[in-house]
Amino acid sequence: MPTQTPSVAKAKWLNKIKWDEHGLVPVIAQEAGTNNVLMFAWMNRDALYKTVELGEAVYWSRSRKKLWHKGEESGHTQKVLEIRLDCDEDVVLLKIEQAGGIACHTGRHSCFFNKFDGDAKEGDWQAADPVLKDPETIYTEAKKQ
Repeated sequence: MPTQTPSVAKAKWLNKIKWDEHGLVPVIAQEAGTNNVLMFAWMNRDALYKTVELGEAVYWSRSRKKLWHKGEESGHTQKVLEIRLDCDEDVVLLKIEQAGGIACHTGRHSCFFNKFDGDAKEGDWQAADPVLKDPETIYTEAKKQ
C-alpha cells in the first residue's frame, strides 16, 4: 500500500476505525432514499480521507492495488451524503446518490443482482435484476469523453 500523505496521517478521526491486517475496512454503499445496498468494496485510510475530501466515493482496488474513484471510467460516480461507522467500528456505510442509476460494472443498478432460488439440494443463483445499460457501451462512451 502507498505511504499515507501527511494530511491523512494527521486525521485522528481515522484512528477510530478498526482496520484489518491489510489496513482495509469493508464499505457498504447504500442508496439514499431507497436504502438499497448497491455495492460492497474496501477502503484504506487514503481512500476514506479522499472520499471525505471530494464528497464522492473513492475505494481501494485490491486487484489494481490502487485508489479507485468510483465512476472514473464509467461516469457512474457516487455522491456521498453521509458516512457511518458500525458499532464494532469495523464496517463503514456510505449513504450515496448514484450517478446514472448504475452502480455495477455489469450495467445493473446494484451489484447484488443474483438471487438464490430453490432449495439446498438443487437451488441455484439467478439474475433477478435487468441490465440497464450494456457495459461495453458504458465504458466505450466514457473513453470518448
